[in-house]
Amino acid sequence: MNPKLQTAEVDHLFDAILTLKNREECYKLFSDVCTIKELLAMAQRFEVAMMLEQKMTYLDIAEKVGASTATISRVNRSLTYGEDGYNLVFKRLGLKD
Repeated sequence: MNPKLQTAEVDHLFDAILTLKNREECYKLFSDVCTIKELLAMAQRFEVAMMLEQKMTYLDIAEKVGASTATISRVNRSLTYGEDGYNLVFKRLGLKD
């Protein structure tokens, strides 16, 4: 885990997120915490990760979600060398064995 991220403020945010019970509550908190652009960017990165997991090409992903190849590459790097957060969630969503 990246020690630069481990701050009391980030802990407080994550603790708040962990109290959410459903999608509607997520919309409420994330609409307050994030700008529309920030939230859409996070959603786009998650979509890119799911498509990479399905072995789609960069070109197909870029055309489908409008992500730049730099964004796709960054997400791919996280999937390959990151903390396995995407894989953890994919497994819990039943998207991966």
